[in-house]
Amino acid sequence: MAEKKKVHVKIGDRVVVTSGKDKGKTGNVKSVITKDGTVLVEGVNLVTKAQKANPMYGIQGGLNKIEKPIESSKVMLTCPACEKATRIAHEVRDGKKVRVCKKCNKTIDE
Repeated sequence: MAEKKKVHVKIGDRVVVTSGKDKGKTGNVKSVITKDGTVLVEGVNLVTKAQKANPMYGIQGGLNKIEKPIESSKVMLTCPACEKATRIAHEVRDGKKVRVCKKCNKTIDE
């Protein structure tokens, strides 16, 4: 059985890419794949795929740009309060486990 990997971001989080060909780009997380430890970020890691037209499914043929998942270790969460790329800490506040910004010490999960 495949092991699930821990991923520090959730769907809808704003992240910045820290390494690779898309270094410095920002985007929202569209999906998290815990099996591989990867995330799909909108507008990041675009590849060109040659596709055959399929009118039954509404797929247009030609060279299409699609997004591919990237390793979760290559993205860093952007704090909504201080607008900086930051690491996160997990704390229990008001009886709930929340993610906390390491720079401004404010909660990320609202």
